[in-house]
Order: sequence, then structure tokens, then C-alpha cells
Amino acid sequence: MASFSEECRFLDCFKRKRVKITLLDTQVIAVIQRINLNKTVILEDVYEVQTGRKFPGVKLIFGHDIVKVEFHFPVNHDNLCSVDDAHKTTFQSLGNGTILDDVVEHEDSMNYVLIDELQEKFGPAVTHIQEQKVIGIGANFFGPVEQERLCWLQVATKNVVYIFDILLLGARAFKNGLCMILEKRHILKVTHDCRWIVRCLRAQFNVNLTNVFDTQVADLMLFYKDTGGFLPNRVSTLQEVVRIHLKVPVNKLSPLGIQEQCTEENPEVWYIRPCPPVLLKIMAVSVVHLLPLRLVLLDALMSDYTILVDSYMSSYQNKSVHMLHDGKNGVELPEEMQELEAVRQERMKWASHCYLVTDDGLLDRSSFKS
Repeated sequence: MASFSEECRFLDCFKRKRVKITLLDTQVIAVIQRINLNKTVILEDVYEVQTGRKFPGVKLIFGHDIVKVEFHFPVNHDNLCSVDDAHKTTFQSLGNGTILDDVVEHEDSMNYVLIDELQEKFGPAVTHIQEQKVIGIGANFFGPVEQERLCWLQVATKNVVYIFDILLLGARAFKNGLCMILEKRHILKVTHDCRWIVRCLRAQFNVNLTNVFDTQVADLMLFYKDTGGFLPNRVSTLQEVVRIHLKVPVNKLSPLGIQEQCTEENPEVWYIRPCPPVLLKIMAVSVVHLLPLRLVLLDALMSDYTILVDSYMSSYQNKSVHMLHDGKNGVELPEEMQELEAVRQERMKWASHCYLVTDDGLLDRSSFKS
């Protein structure tokens, strides 16, 4: 009987082979990306023989659905493009090569781990994440709104970023540990705009994300505080929040810009398998800033409170207990508290001079004048 390692080596022989597979309901021509021991096959560059329709990304099929497999067959090369050509076409739309080179140059020290199967790396990764008190969460999707399909899930700890290939791992990844992590209330999850992640996790995998710190919401609350009660006309992107609050130079933020561009203009890139290293680095960069960003935003949000406590201490440190109460049981509002309204009015006045106010009473963020 063949050993486990021998079986793996045997199945590896079929990688990158182009095959014609007859299924119960159709025929497809594809390139084998991987054959798993659980009798599933991961295919890429998939075409339906009868219609010529191409399936984006990768396709998982089950062994019991396969009727026939052919390795030698005539191929109409005019209709079939190679996977490498598809990759090249996709990346031409991301921008010029200089930007992608910058990603590699600036992020060579990025410590990330790709996890696309449940063997070897998956278990230790889940164990390490479960030991954390705070983690960063990012995700990439493909598909129309409210019908998105989760392709990638990134989890950042202090020392490493784990990139889970959900398109290949599927629901098994959540059943074997990710669900417990995402739903565990003792682990704080830091993310930027949690709405997409929450909706997709719940709809696709019935996972309920809990205990979330959203950096987009925190930035919005900070804007509201700093302007004396005005709301902005739009929320900030992760690239903007990192630049403003962490003071990261613009030339270091190109990966975040590329990710936003991909998501808006070329979301199909998240379907590419095997995933190019530059895309993996872009996904890793998208979550490495979340943990330090949370600390900076928390300090900024608490600044009024900190100043007020300091004012309490300096105003009354030389006064006796009798003077503090003054026969009024200490229930009246202290003068320091009353000054908060004057501070708010001053901030509103400043904001109305520095921003254009829209017809809806919102501040136009792009109109800021220092």
C-alpha cells in the first residue's frame, strides 16, 4: 500500500497538465492546478467545450462527478489562451511596471504565509491566531454587490500575516478553526469598513463576526470630534487613513492604492490561481497597518478626555476637600466641563472656514484649506 508521501508525489505529477474532463452534465478543458487526497480537483483556465465559455478563476470539481478524463486530445489554440497570457493581460491593467516594482522593493521584508490547503501550515496558523488578543482582518471579494464571493482572507498578528485562500479552502477553513476565531469575543478584530466582510461571511459561510474595531468608523468619529459636530461628505479609504494618522509617506502607500484600484476596476484578479507574489504582498500590506492604526486612533479619540482629566488635576490640586464640595455635595457641573461647549463652538467655527459646506450640511473633505 502506497504511503501518504508517495500518494502526494504521484498526484503532483498531474499538476499543470491540460486535460479534457467529461462531467455528468458537461465537458470542460482545463489545466490541473492540484488534485487533493479528498478526491477533489482544482482546475484553472477552464473552458466549456460545447459553448466555449470561459470560467473565471479556479473551479473545484468532485471526483464522483467525473465520468472520463483525457490527457491527449486536439486543441484549438485560437480559442485557448495560456494561464500566463491571462495573468499578463490582467496585470497590464493594474498600472505601469514601476508601481509594481515599488511594491516588491518596499515590502521585501514582509512576513506573510500563504495557506491554500488544510495540511501543514493551516493548523499552526489557527493555533497562533487563537493565542492573540488583537488581530487585523482584511478580505478580497469577487462578484456583484450582495452576491460577492470571498476569495481571500488576511489575518495579521504582531509578527506575521496569514493569507488564507478561501476560494480553494472553502467552508472547510471555517469549520476547522476560522469560524471560532472570527466569532470569539475575546479576540478583538481590527478592520477597515467591516460591512463587506460581515455581509459575505454571514451569507456565504454563516459566520458572525464579533468584537470589531473599525478604523473607518474611528476616523469618522474623530472627524466629527475635531470639527465640533460636522460630518464629512464621504468616508476615508484605508490609504487615506494610514497616510493621515500614521504619517506614512505617499510613496510607501502604492500597494494600498493598487488594491483599491483592483477592487474597483479589476476584481477578477482575486480569482487568479496560482496567485502572483506581487498580489500576495499587496494583500499582506493591506492589513499590516491595522494594529498600530487602532492604537493611534484610540489615543486621538480619547484626547479630549485626557485633557479634561489633566485640567481636573491642575485646577484642584491645591484646593482642600472643603473647597471642592463647598456645601453643594459636589453635584454641580465643574467649570472645566462647561468649557467643553466653548471648545466645540470654536471647532465648528474653524471647520466652517477650512472646509466647504455642502447643501446637505456636510463638510467636503477634498476642499480642506490649512
